[in-house]
Amino acid sequence: MEVKEVLLPGVGLRYEFDNADGNRIGVIARRGGDFEVVVYGAPDPDQARPVFRLTDEEADALAQILGAPRMVESFADLTKEVPGLDAGQVEIAAGSPFVDRPLGDTKARTRTGASIVAIVRDEEVLASPKPDQVLHARDVLVVIGTEHGISGVRRIVDQG
Repeated sequence: MEVKEVLLPGVGLRYEFDNADGNRIGVIARRGGDFEVVVYGAPDPDQARPVFRLTDEEADALAQILGAPRMVESFADLTKEVPGLDAGQVEIAAGSPFVDRPLGDTKARTRTGASIVAIVRDEEVLASPKPDQVLHARDVLVVIGTEHGISGVRRIVDQG
């Protein structure tokens, strides 16, 4: 699927694509942080009908809802295609030395070669967490790497 990006001077960016039903969908990312979803009419492709507007926080929530299942599915597919690559989940126990500390403090990738690609916190998925993301008890780390690397991440978050 092709997504076209159009600069809207003074407004922001517009992303457009055609869906399976033949509708042209647009997402306008405004400079102020809000997002607007629009549908273009078939008779006049320049005429857009607003569908809804989202605040920055609402857009993040929607992206997580739509992206989380696809992200997990993609990792599962990837691990099937690459011999020796696995996906695992590592829970941060209440007694972990990394509770209330940034993810980067674990140095997990450097120490194990495995990558933490997401953090699942309650119903929220934090995809591609940055090193400054603070870990909480009961967070679940989604880890991609070898079986040995995933075990290493588990050992690190449990023991330090």
